[in-house]
Amino acid sequence: MNDQAAPTVQALRLIASRYPQALGAILGGSAAQGRATPTSDLDVAILLPDSDTGRREVIRHDGRLAELFLHTLAELPGFFEWDRARRRGTVLFIYDQGLPLMDPHGHVARARAQARAVLASGPPPLTPTEWERGRYVLTCFMDDLSDTQPSDRYEQLTLADFTLREAAHLLTAHHRAWTGIGKWLPRRLLIADPVRAGPCWTAIKQWPNTATPPPWQPRPGSCFTCSAARCERGTPNAGVNDTRRNAFREPNSTTPHPRSAESAHGS
Repeated sequence: MNDQAAPTVQALRLIASRYPQALGAILGGSAAQGRATPTSDLDVAILLPDSDTGRREVIRHDGRLAELFLHTLAELPGFFEWDRARRRGTVLFIYDQGLPLMDPHGHVARARAQARAVLASGPPPLTPTEWERGRYVLTCFMDDLSDTQPSDRYEQLTLADFTLREAAHLLTAHHRAWTGIGKWLPRRLLIADPVRAGPCWTAIKQWPNTATPPPWQPRPGSCFTCSAARCERGTPNAGVNDTRRNAFREPNSTTPHPRSAESAHGS
């Protein structure tokens, strides 16, 4: 049995035993792409009749962990919009890229078409408040990471992780691209901006592994400069320290961003 067949058979058995009322199902994640390992979980989206209830379940079946995304036909379009609003598209991508397991009435095929239309529209842009808050949080992490001593390795690791996550979320938003969490965050960032994604990972690995303070001088074109700048020009604001002033600049611009980092403090 090949690498893809084993999880597919397991998923079909799971559906038959626990959800005999299912109207359709699709397998996502590494299992659908033939990259599953013996410890990989099963990501399965299952369509249910409208008399049922949508929910998310995590179970163990045949010795394998399974994460199940269960939705009724009526609620699926609304869930797709909710999935788009949070800019991750987790279930949208399962329907777009997954492997259909069963579709006797064509519901999965129609759901796939809906998901692809939503994905094609892209995630919604961040609001001005979200941009301001995100840049403020990023520059706070940048300052703290710069100030952390090499001997405080745990603090460096933690701050490097938070810095990268915030920068990646803002950079994907800048490109109107999908973001993610966990292993999907670097994957989404590499798709959105492969040029800047590489230096991001290199920098994050270098600082904690070598226990040297990060050289926080945002450079034109760097992941962090572009994440914080949002490519707009304006007039200076008082009360912003040097690191945050630099982080708010557009690459190759000498004018700081008009929104002060301090204005979002405590919001």
